[in-house]
Amino acid sequence: MKKPLVIFGTGDIAQLAHFYFSTDSEYEVLAFTVDAAYRTGTTFCDLPVIDFEEVSNHYSPEQCELFVALSYSKLNAVRKEKYLAAKAKGYRLASYISSHATVLNEGRIGENCFIFEDNTVQPFVDIGNNVTLWSGNHIGHHSTVKDHCFIASHVVISGGVEIGEQCFIGVNATLRDHITIGERCVIGAGALLLANAEPEGVYIGSATERSKVSSTRLRGI
Repeated sequence: MKKPLVIFGTGDIAQLAHFYFSTDSEYEVLAFTVDAAYRTGTTFCDLPVIDFEEVSNHYSPEQCELFVALSYSKLNAVRKEKYLAAKAKGYRLASYISSHATVLNEGRIGENCFIFEDNTVQPFVDIGNNVTLWSGNHIGHHSTVKDHCFIASHVVISGGVEIGEQCFIGVNATLRDHITIGERCVIGAGALLLANAEPEGVYIGSATERSKVSSTRLRGI
């Protein structure tokens, strides 16, 4: 028998969460919930949408788990706020771990984590609460990802890296081994980080510029 689940959110990530939990987990999604001020309809994905202020009256914490399906808005602060609000209501927060991910860290993964397909989580990795690992990342051995982080796709985190709370790491970023990323850092797409990152730092990769040569003058293409 599947476990009942309510999803917080009615955006793209909530729709993805509904798909993944419904097709590749032990959970059955019963409803969605959002703050009353942001509710724009009564159904989403053909399921009821309940005001978050009233959700426990319809789906009690004793009967259902909850998953907060939000992005990295305001450097993960919004997702953190709703995660804590759900816990304050007494809910247990579910995690989704794709059956198509390679996870070898003996289950050291916190609550409300969203781990997509093709992630590799090596032995002795610790992943905190409310962490999103989009598809295709490498999380190297003995690394730590603390609470409320969002790691986009195809990020390489080498061994022994510590990532502080509320960090965002962009697509194709590379972090060398045994460095520390301070809390609330932004590591931009394609960035190569070879040393420690100070808290609240912003590290931007070099963007490719357009060549002065027109594509019509290239040979062999």
